[in-house]
Amino acid sequence: MILLWGVPGDGPLRAVRDLLRARGEPVFMLDQHAIRDTALELSVGISIHGTLRVGTDAVALEAITAVYVRPYDVRRLPALAALSPQAALRQHAHAVDDAMQAWTEVTPALVVSRPSAMASNGSKPYQAGLIRAAGFDVPDTLVTTDPTAALAFRDRHGSVIYKSVSGVRSIVSRLGPEHRDRLGDIANCPTQLQEYVAGTDCRVHVVGDKVFASEIVSDSDDYRYAGRRGSAPAIRACVLEPALAARCRHLAAALDLPVAGIDLRRTGDGQWYCFEVNPSPGFTFYQEATGQKIAESIASFLAAGR
Repeated sequence: MILLWGVPGDGPLRAVRDLLRARGEPVFMLDQHAIRDTALELSVGISIHGTLRVGTDAVALEAITAVYVRPYDVRRLPALAALSPQAALRQHAHAVDDAMQAWTEVTPALVVSRPSAMASNGSKPYQAGLIRAAGFDVPDTLVTTDPTAALAFRDRHGSVIYKSVSGVRSIVSRLGPEHRDRLGDIANCPTQLQEYVAGTDCRVHVVGDKVFASEIVSDSDDYRYAGRRGSAPAIRACVLEPALAARCRHLAAALDLPVAGIDLRRTGDGQWYCFEVNPSPGFTFYQEATGQKIAESIASFLAAGR
């Protein structure tokens, strides 16, 4: 039995679910929207067992052979939006979420991916150290609350970008003269600055031992949001050199991520930089642009977990 955990409208989860169902694979959907009708009994000792129920459907935890983990932040579920922290349903939702997080950490089933492995993305500077240890170059980085240090870092590199220190998504932007008056605000929030590296972006999806590379051509600092300026990026499938593909596999394995989205950039002189690794990538954006069969590979990977 393959467990899918998230919401049915999530693009990657839906793509994998549809393929699994089309193949006749046994699938159990833990729909977070059905939290009111969800119950989890979990016992962890010499063995791990229990039962997961969603409405009238139930599955024994020991029957689950693979899990695709794509849950949304439980605090943002629509059913909980208007409830107080003390509301019974909100407390129930957090209890189920906590128990599921614990179970996915210790179950012998194949998990894509375990919470402990995904946690490295919660600190970009920490993850950058792991990326460097795996053999990739990373941009020179400063995390600071000192505006003077930020300006000195900008002056040293000429051009720098700023982005989130944590796993919370942010729009990558270059630090310009228009930001000088706001620079004092970083005294209240540690901010990450990196040297700007000119070149061509490449998103690499690693699924087990398979590698799918997509080249992105865009004049935006953050191509994910280029469409807001009316200039959508051009994305096309590409093939990595064998040594670079092997390094991507090694990086994903070093982070204990069966599925990973690796953000690279190639400079004009052929040097490769790695910016970060997404532990639960929204691959459908790239799949739709390139026709690569990423969802099919994830579905096969989960099915092989049996």
